[in-house]
Amino acid sequence: MTNNTESLQSMSLTAHFLELRKRIVLILLGLICCSIALSPFTNTLFEYFSKPLMQSLPQGAQLLSVSVIAPVLGPLKILLFCAFCLSLPFTVYQIWMFLSPALFKKEKKFVIPLVISSLLMFASGVAYCYFVVFGFLFTFIASFSPDAINFAPDIDSYLSFVLHMFIAFGATFEVPVAVTLLASMNVVSLEKLKKFRRYLIVVAFAIAAVLTPPDIASQLLLALPIIILYEVGIVIATIFCRRKESLPKEDLA
Repeated sequence: MTNNTESLQSMSLTAHFLELRKRIVLILLGLICCSIALSPFTNTLFEYFSKPLMQSLPQGAQLLSVSVIAPVLGPLKILLFCAFCLSLPFTVYQIWMFLSPALFKKEKKFVIPLVISSLLMFASGVAYCYFVVFGFLFTFIASFSPDAINFAPDIDSYLSFVLHMFIAFGATFEVPVAVTLLASMNVVSLEKLKKFRRYLIVVAFAIAAVLTPPDIASQLLLALPIIILYEVGIVIATIFCRRKESLPKEDLA
């Protein structure tokens, strides 16, 4: 009997590893397919990414290439980042297909809106960074550049900075999702989340100081959304918890 149980557990573990390998391969194939599909538009994507900075540069100025391979690595970084974003729904779907058999009905109802809202908030953070932050930040930096300095950033440094800012703002916009998740899973009570407001300003500016350049303008543009989104998260968590309490017990099973 013991041998049969161990054999079944071994088979189950093997099946899980095979399923995990299958999902990882599909995720990589999705990323590769998106990269191939976007490759004809590499120059267009590069121009779109460099547009906020180019609008702030003096007339006729161009980005510099200090490294020999920077003209190749720069557009390649953009291509992979865009391919990752494009394939993200497919990636999340594969992760969902791997995890869903182990989830309860209540958890499945909760995970689907959580995933959708996470994707939307991340996209909103990237859009806010591109259309609001970059337009203000690069103009601010260029206006403070002395006439004796030729303000023409290196292409590799610029693209690394842009991708870093995209990830930082995309992750920051996940604050409402994180607050709702913590409250709904009873990890942290709503009362404690509300009491944390008094420390939020300090924490928000500390995060902004770490993730953004050392100027007050970019720090404000990141800290203020954190504070606002935290309040939005508390409101959503309050509504969600009230709705959860009103549901019959059989719906939570």
